Amino acid sequence: MTTGPIIETRGLEVRFPLPTHFLSRQKPVLHALNGVDIAISPGETFCVVGESGCGKTTLGRAIMGLLEPSAGEILFRGQRIDGMDETTRKPIRRDMQMVFQNPYASLNPRRNVYETLAEPVRHLMPEKSPAELRQQVEEVLDATGCDPSWQRRLPHEFSGGQRQRIAIARALVTNPAFIVADEPISALDVSIQAQILNLLTDLQGERGLTYLFITHDLSVVEHFGTRVAVMYLGAVMELAPAETIFDNPKHPYTRLLLDAIPKLEGGSFDKPRTPGELPDPVNPPPGCPFAPRCPMAEDLCRRDRPRLRELPNGTHAACHFAE
Repeated sequence: MTTGPIIETRGLEVRFPLPTHFLSRQKPVLHALNGVDIAISPGETFCVVGESGCGKTTLGRAIMGLLEPSAGEILFRGQRIDGMDETTRKPIRRDMQMVFQNPYASLNPRRNVYETLAEPVRHLMPEKSPAELRQQVEEVLDATGCDPSWQRRLPHEFSGGQRQRIAIARALVTNPAFIVADEPISALDVSIQAQILNLLTDLQGERGLTYLFITHDLSVVEHFGTRVAVMYLGAVMELAPAETIFDNPKHPYTRLLLDAIPKLEGGSFDKPRTPGELPDPVNPPPGCPFAPRCPMAEDLCRRDRPRLRELPNGTHAACHFAE
């Protein structure tokens, strides 16, 4: 059994061809991921943060096999899984599950809770008897704080927080080792968000889970994350332990995100904002993708793309002037 990362990506790229005008000879391509290298250790909460459109969800979906990579490799416990046919990948799927962002859209409205939770077991663990299946469903309902009486009810009968508990139960019902949580609390009330985060933390301790946690909320990362990857325009700009990201950020984009966190004290609303928006992912700029918005940018930044490199403090940053 391997002792290395549970999930690893090497030079991962995802590109989406766009429709072209019938008179155009060029075929535009949207660059969603550009050479992403990450390694997630067993038992950690690896957070991916960044603005909308930076590639966070694309990364999670590519790892889960919901999107086909254009280049690069994805490894699960040392075994390459990108490009696998569904029959070969099926035994691995029980160890890799996903919690989607919107609890109102991720559950089939025509299936009751029992059918929703039983389906993954029937598909991925066909050796289970009906009695074992029912016991497995009831155990995961109890573990996620769901009432057993919910089993015959339909999704529209539940609140958003209850639906997300059911979605988490569905992800856990096959006893996975790795879960991609794609902004699982962004559609919930603040009071419910804390309950779901506490539930995820408790489940991780009880079951030894590893999370890839996708979020745009850095205040959540500070209390929940182990390590953080900051993404911008499909690339990792900075990679470091969570406490290092907040105490000593090295990339200008990371500092921009931290300055954008609302604070009750300190006048964060009065700080000047870096102008501009995300560059066009169809025609990304040469050099550093953050250069058009970076207050530190020089000619070198606009000419040469910085590589993600390790700094003396252990942080990895894609910036020519990170020191």
